[in-house]
Amino acid sequence: MAEPEIITATGKRKSAIARVRLSFGNGEVVVNGKRMEEYFPREVLCIRVNAAFEAAGVEGRYNVNAKVHGGGIAGQADALRHGISRALQTSDETLRAPLKKKGFLTRDARKKERKKYGQKGARARFQFSKR
Repeated sequence: MAEPEIITATGKRKSAIARVRLSFGNGEVVVNGKRMEEYFPREVLCIRVNAAFEAAGVEGRYNVNAKVHGGGIAGQADALRHGISRALQTSDETLRAPLKKKGFLTRDARKKERKKYGQKGARARFQFSKR
């Protein structure tokens, strides 16, 4: 099967959305016009993003160009990983099993719980005073 030149996918986490463009190359990852190491200041976040390539066993074979917005940097890193995983699955269906096993294809639906009226926060209550 002839593989397409550019594979696109969308990844989400919390309120962060990543639009990912995957192409064959030398493993370069560009996020919002910056190298991944510049955009994500912590090494842990870079490891989180590259985990999708490691799980699929295709490190250094694809270039990633991504536009990420919304949320914080940790949510954006997870959204980027989700988008990369979905793009890898589109490019090669045999990669679905290892990515699914690691849980990278599942959209993490956890979001911030809304504050309730008459309360301090989502779960926190105002202090009760009997007298």
